[in-house]
Amino acid sequence: MHISYRLNADELDNNFLESLKAAFHGKAIEIVVYESDETAFLLEHPTNRKRLLTAVENIKNRNNLVEVSWDSI
Repeated sequence: MHISYRLNADELDNNFLESLKAAFHGKAIEIVVYESDETAFLLEHPTNRKRLLTAVENIKNRNNLVEVSWDSI
């Protein structure tokens, strides 16, 4: 079985450990920890990649921008 968790280090608590124990009861497990790169994660999916890169180009070219005044917030 393979399960991948994506969470903030501050979310690691006893409940998380207990859920791991329950999911893999009696089995040997391997825990690998690495810092995730949110940009790489968002760019992995082709739809997200296209949307984000289009947004970057829009900002560079000042196209399709929405201006919001502080008074309207």
